[in-house]
Amino acid sequence: MNGLITFLEQKVSPIAAKIGGQRHMLAVRKGIISTLPLTLVGSFFVIFLNFPIPAVAEKLTPYLPILDIPYRFTVGILALYATFGIASSLAQSYKLDQLTAGIIAVMSFIVTSIKPVRLFEEVAKTNLQTEVVAAGRYLNIANLGVQSLFGAIVTAIISVEIYRFMKVKNITIKMPEGVPPEVANSFVALFPAGACLILFWVIRHMLGFDINATLSNLLMPLQGFLAGNSLLGGLVTVFLICFFWILGIHGPAIMGPVIRPFWESSIAENMDAFSNHVAATDMPNIFTEMFLQWFVWIGGAGATLALVCLFLTSKSVYLKELGKIGFLPGLFNINEPIIFGAPIVMNPTLTIPFILSPLVMTVIAYLATITHIIPMTVSRTVFTVPSPIGAMMVTNWHIMAGILVVINFLVSLVIYYPFFKVFEKEQLASEGAES
Repeated sequence: MNGLITFLEQKVSPIAAKIGGQRHMLAVRKGIISTLPLTLVGSFFVIFLNFPIPAVAEKLTPYLPILDIPYRFTVGILALYATFGIASSLAQSYKLDQLTAGIIAVMSFIVTSIKPVRLFEEVAKTNLQTEVVAAGRYLNIANLGVQSLFGAIVTAIISVEIYRFMKVKNITIKMPEGVPPEVANSFVALFPAGACLILFWVIRHMLGFDINATLSNLLMPLQGFLAGNSLLGGLVTVFLICFFWILGIHGPAIMGPVIRPFWESSIAENMDAFSNHVAATDMPNIFTEMFLQWFVWIGGAGATLALVCLFLTSKSVYLKELGKIGFLPGLFNINEPIIFGAPIVMNPTLTIPFILSPLVMTVIAYLATITHIIPMTVSRTVFTVPSPIGAMMVTNWHIMAGILVVINFLVSLVIYYPFFKVFEKEQLASEGAES
């Protein structure tokens, strides 16, 4: 075991850290996370669109078109906001003007999202006049949603790289000294903006190549595996996040750039279906981020709230004090004090339950979902809500979701217990030797 941990620490950990800190991956993670306030607000209105109390839902029926607007212009055009966030984050790492980079990226993304002139076959399906569509003055906001998120990522990165390349090669218009910085930056970005506009206009409208649709189709199988309905995919995701934590690396920080776009797409697809009155048990995706957050990460990654409660009963002075320190943060799903305080990092004794417990809980929650004991997640909320409440909130206030959290907590308690006793014995021996 010690040899394995040494190998992981020396060989795997540096590679994982390098991937997680890679400039473009980091920008994608920061840019998508920056849209979180919008998706949280949008989730709030999704509940109103499908209110769980029939009497209230009936009274809200005349107002549904109005209540739908906040959702459509938050989650419904998420890719547009993500484009600006990703470009701005990447520009910051290059020490470029973030506002200019974000605006150029948004312009490029919108150009790729407008219906090309040659595609008239769908015009008959709309109530718009042919000349309006042909002139490029028609923009379907559905093209700005999560189905275009991967296109938004690529568009944002390419546009910032063009901006950086032209600035490095000095292909800019220099203004004399004394000109205000905001004016000077605008002229510096003139050529990059023109280059991005021409590039994406030619690709989308001259060549007829749909970047967003192509990338979505190529990556859809991977999304279906990691953030769809595959139990194996869900287990792989849980294992990798816990595995990186054991190495002392923030698991979601490593996995985030890869899986977060899939997570965002999955929960947005569920929210969209639910807003169209599809039953919560018939959502497109099981393994959303909210599924893992509320049914698996009880107390944080590794389901460590159970371990905290065991620490509170410990005969070890250190573990008991650590339990007191970690209990309140653990209730709100913050467990860094336990991961680094016990520590769980590079700890052979606690490594096994830290990985095994979430895997078992994932299987239990999956079985409860496919048997319709609990519905799928249809909204999202902040991770600091206590787990039973959060689980009910994201399943449209289904009481069984809260009960499942309690069951999974008890399961994690049973799994952690024998390893806790071994660790406690080691700690007591250490404390005895010191005294």
